[in-house]
Amino acid sequence: MTIRRSTLFITAAMLGCWILLAKSSSADAAPLESPQQVSGPRSSPPNVLVIVADDLGFADLGCLGSTDMQTPALDELYLQSLKLNRLYANCPVCSPTRASILTGRYPDRVGVPGVIRTNANNSWGYFAPSTPTIAQRLGDLGYQTAAIGKWHLGLRGENHPMQRGFDSFEGFLGDMMDDYFNHRRHGINYMRRNDAEIDPQGHATDLFSQWASDFVSKNSDSPQPWFLYLAYNAPHTPIQPPESWLSKVKDREAGIDDTRAALVALIEHMDDGIGRVLDSLRSSGQFENTIIAFISDNGGQVNVGANNGALRDGKGSMYEGGIRIPGCIRVPGVTKAGSSTDQVCVTMDLLPTILALAGRPEMQETVDGVSWVPLLKDPDASLPDREVFFVRREGGFQYAGLTIEALLSRNLKLVHNFPTHSFELFDLNADPAESKDLAKSLPKDFRNMIERLQRHVQGGGEVPWQKDDH
Repeated sequence: MTIRRSTLFITAAMLGCWILLAKSSSADAAPLESPQQVSGPRSSPPNVLVIVADDLGFADLGCLGSTDMQTPALDELYLQSLKLNRLYANCPVCSPTRASILTGRYPDRVGVPGVIRTNANNSWGYFAPSTPTIAQRLGDLGYQTAAIGKWHLGLRGENHPMQRGFDSFEGFLGDMMDDYFNHRRHGINYMRRNDAEIDPQGHATDLFSQWASDFVSKNSDSPQPWFLYLAYNAPHTPIQPPESWLSKVKDREAGIDDTRAALVALIEHMDDGIGRVLDSLRSSGQFENTIIAFISDNGGQVNVGANNGALRDGKGSMYEGGIRIPGCIRVPGVTKAGSSTDQVCVTMDLLPTILALAGRPEMQETVDGVSWVPLLKDPDASLPDREVFFVRREGGFQYAGLTIEALLSRNLKLVHNFPTHSFELFDLNADPAESKDLAKSLPKDFRNMIERLQRHVQGGGEVPWQKDDH
């Protein structure tokens, strides 16, 4: 493997810092003095694995309360991680949240206010090439970087993963697959290995899991730390699990309807693939030197059987079911097994968190997210007070290019869930199901929050989200 730039010098410096700061055991560690103080000996700086599920419901794992689901790999990961009880996706649909994960910015601040599609006439974003990604930032620290799975951030050459900081890419360049087995969208093959079109055989989940396992094993003896962005298509539509997994669910779950059975099977199949990736980490001796984060890109799609628990609505909606997502993060030697936090966390926070853990907190300065390091040190800690804005621009007959928005300000949440609907105001502490509109009861808060949301939406208009080809 070619080691780029001054990687050996950077890696050696990071290694020295990492080892000097690694002293106590994970179970009994004293409060950490800085993000780099990770307990336990290290042979190299930490690897980073970010796993993104597509449209996973808030309660659609065994460890999250699902009674018809068996997800042993993710259940075990959750037990070893900090569980993020109030984790929000930056948007209730795919592309914007992915842009926020990779940049640490609000998606409408990087040109992705809506879904980027392979059909240009119904595409609602252009991922700003000038915005550095987490892959570029970690690459500057000497990391080997790879993207595997679903990209969904544009087909143009300047937005290919390898032009956005990734050293390699294996996966689906387009938006959604029309078939998990032939990997086409509108009859076009968007599967790529780096720049080359490929046509592999097999279910997409199996392919992505195998490629990720291969990457982990191949880099087990590398002098470079690595960053792997593993983004599954599952459990996005079409709900198309392998037949053997569907049969297993139907045989086990008496009385389950066909719609729910298919989704359960698709999720369990993904969990099995994630388990194989985690097993590769363990068998190659890298598990205890790898930061692992697991999230979904938005809430579950209700009409295909997703379980969002007690949350209102689902994918595509600004109600809690659309933007509250499953999530956990494991930092070896830091996170305490079985810990959880109720602090508001957002997908754009992943970048500053990972950069802080990699030893470069100053690189967080130009992002909108905040680091979770205080929560990793103490799950009962508080993050800085902040308001969180949500914006989605969409097309079609119902939207006609208009936006839907929300603003979360402590316990109050302002929701504009449909262009022709009125704004609503909810107190999530008293009414987590968002059933009682307080717009008339709290008129001052209502007006002020609309004004603040409007200013945020206006700011997003400063960033071009359509490519000027003229």
